[in-house]
Amino acid sequence: MTDPSAVFVALSDPLRRRAVALLAARGELCVCELTSALGEAQPKVSRHLALLRDAGLARVRRDGRWMLYSLDPELPGWAADAVAAAAAARAAEPEAAEDAARLAAFAGRPEGACSDV
Repeated sequence: MTDPSAVFVALSDPLRRRAVALLAARGELCVCELTSALGEAQPKVSRHLALLRDAGLARVRRDGRWMLYSLDPELPGWAADAVAAAAAARAAEPEAAEDAARLAAFAGRPEGACSDV
């Protein structure tokens, strides 16, 4: 069962909302892609992704040495609505285009796997 308090705490942080918006827009992303898109250090991004995972908002899977994150497709309706609202609000912010541009410019994931972790 998804804890409402954990969901809203997870969505209360601007960096986590940025990550959620990217995951909502692009689906599965590796940590290196998110690190590049968010312009933050890998340990910081990983800590925030762990909080999203612990809140039940994100799933992670390992592919070789890469950790790939996505939004949990089995979220309860209320949590999926909260995630969608957070992603839509972020997408409306002018800075969201900068995150998307950095993600689009990232060249470290050839053939579906991140090569620069």
